[in-house]
Amino acid sequence: MPPERTVLMGFSQGCAMSLLAGLRAPRRLAGLVGLSGYLPLAGTTDTERSAASVDVPLFLAHGEYDEVVVIERGHGTRDLLSTLGYAVDWHSYPMGHEVCMDEVADLSRWLVARLRSL
Repeated sequence: MPPERTVLMGFSQGCAMSLLAGLRAPRRLAGLVGLSGYLPLAGTTDTERSAASVDVPLFLAHGEYDEVVVIERGHGTRDLLSTLGYAVDWHSYPMGHEVCMDEVADLSRWLVARLRSL
């Protein structure tokens, strides 16, 4: 599968790894998905991100009552990436550190739209 048709996705620490790797990938990816996580090394993202990732689509979602990765970490990630020029599709849900069916439905619609546009 070529990188241009690949979406990296992760939950919690997997979100952190997907964002860290995906924003630094040497070739553009089809998209990045981060669920209930955060962006590690946020302070160096601007200088370390790949030129190939400047317009990669992003889907970020978080539980409003997340007791493991507090939603403020998600807000910080969303805000930083928006400031850097990324179009972030942000969603929050009335849940803890988990995945809910509304989130799955929103993510499914986002994935279908991304992959159809390729």
